[in-house]
Amino acid sequence: MAASDNRRPSGGHTLFRYTAKDIDGRTVRGTMEAADYDALYAQLLEQGLYPQHITGRGADRRPRTLRPQELSDLCRQLSTLLASGVSLVRALTIISRDEGISAGLRRVYESVLSEVRKGASLSDALEAQQVFPTLMLGMIRAGEGSGRLDRVAERLAVHYEKAHQMNQQVKSALMYPMILAVLSVAVVIVIVTFVLPQFSDLFSTMDSLPAVTLALMAFSDFMVTKWYLLLLGLAALAAALRSLLHVPSVRLALDRCRLTMPVFGPLCRVICTARFARTISSLYASGLPIITALQTARDTIGNAYIASQFDAVLAQVRSGVSLSAALESVDGFQRKLCSSIAVGEETGQLDSMLDSIADSMEYDAQQASRRMMTILEPMLIVLMAFVVGFIIIAVMSPIIGSYSAIESSGNV
Repeated sequence: MAASDNRRPSGGHTLFRYTAKDIDGRTVRGTMEAADYDALYAQLLEQGLYPQHITGRGADRRPRTLRPQELSDLCRQLSTLLASGVSLVRALTIISRDEGISAGLRRVYESVLSEVRKGASLSDALEAQQVFPTLMLGMIRAGEGSGRLDRVAERLAVHYEKAHQMNQQVKSALMYPMILAVLSVAVVIVIVTFVLPQFSDLFSTMDSLPAVTLALMAFSDFMVTKWYLLLLGLAALAAALRSLLHVPSVRLALDRCRLTMPVFGPLCRVICTARFARTISSLYASGLPIITALQTARDTIGNAYIASQFDAVLAQVRSGVSLSAALESVDGFQRKLCSSIAVGEETGQLDSMLDSIADSMEYDAQQASRRMMTILEPMLIVLMAFVVGFIIIAVMSPIIGSYSAIESSGNV
């Protein structure tokens, strides 16, 4: 009997695929959920089946974190049901039976429900699934401690809904430039691999060709005969870049560069500031201490360079420095953030001011993405025109030169 090393995430179940024999020696194949290999073995023996081969589906894979839209829907339903007086177990039961969710999401909710029925707190049950972000776990834990779980869930729903809207705005802003870039590459590939080879016979009859034409025809010949080498090179380059991105120093330098790029830099700064403002607003309003809120918000910024500066921020806040003064030293945030926080600290309304900052920064992010679109679209069009124009000039230059030579010889 062969068995795989199936390590499940704590508190969850692994879906095993097994091959077994019954008492009559007949082979039985199927799938079954179990806590671990030993539990599955015991369940099969109870059914009179003797395992021959067992593998775990997804046992060694880290589950993906739920998307903001999924988290928003969950928190919205949880808030509504708890505010209506429904018990937590009943609320989770209703949510897990929703027909509009996927099978994978249903299994996650059912696993959370199972843990809660065993006596675990909601935060512990969510943490055991390894698919919920640290921000949500921290706020749920704070809501359980304060007895305001319904309000915290409502705030989480708003937070993830805003995060989803911001992500969609950025994707929408980048969609047209991406489509234009892909079309540009496709046009160049078609010209190089199908159009230019038609001129090879004509160019072979000419005594000499311009350097740009020779280079272009050599590239065309390479694309037609050895295109697979280009694909292998691109795959190797992608693998190398992916490996480099896992190096902390490289990731730090890249994220710092992203903040200073001519077109994308301002947008990245606004998005990181808006993300931090929304996160710290949600955490602080949920009753978390400012130090804990800063530690959690640091992990949601999405920029390693900005996050690396938070050790100094935390040290200053612990020593008694105000939040606005501590954030002044962070390179990468918009200055509006610190000045707005300072006003909230002076008036004693930091929670409401943080909400206002988050809304303002999200609006700024939307405007910045529109400005980026306004700049990128003509840039890509000009770049595409330049590339196509270069190809046309490289092809037509020797043809025009040959006609000029023929005309000159005729006049002589």
